[in-house]
Amino acid sequence: MPYPENTPSVDDMLNMPAGDLAQMPVALLAALQAELDHAGKQLKAATARFNTALEVRYATRAAEARRACGKDTGTVRLVDDDYTVVADLPKRVDWDQEALAQIARNIADSGEDPAEFIDTKLSVSERKYGALPEAWRKGFEPARTVRTGALKVTLEPSEARA
Repeated sequence: MPYPENTPSVDDMLNMPAGDLAQMPVALLAALQAELDHAGKQLKAATARFNTALEVRYATRAAEARRACGKDTGTVRLVDDDYTVVADLPKRVDWDQEALAQIARNIADSGEDPAEFIDTKLSVSERKYGALPEAWRKGFEPARTVRTGALKVTLEPSEARA
């Protein structure tokens, strides 16, 4: 459905009170939501392309600077004209859970406390919690906190209009 020339732009929406936006016809809100979704996808794609260009331009120099410092990861600073380029290559470490469990048993067997070296996080999946007998669930309740995320509202045409 086409809308008049005075349909708010993204810039207009940034300066418009939320209450005024909320009073617009639902079809216009749905059109604006679709426009924002499209703009978000374009921005995400443009950001990815831009970041790739920065990698093409600086990755080799950053790797050489890291090697000169004797490190494989971390932050290095490069100079390009009047700009300082900060190139950060973060370290991501994954641990084999079965191997760590065995190491923890070995530490405990030697009389030491594995908690001094190994962090353990206990959790219960919601599916398993829901499957527990009622009496057991009551025992878990003091250790369980439920938080909500942000509300997300999506406008979709009803089947009658589609």
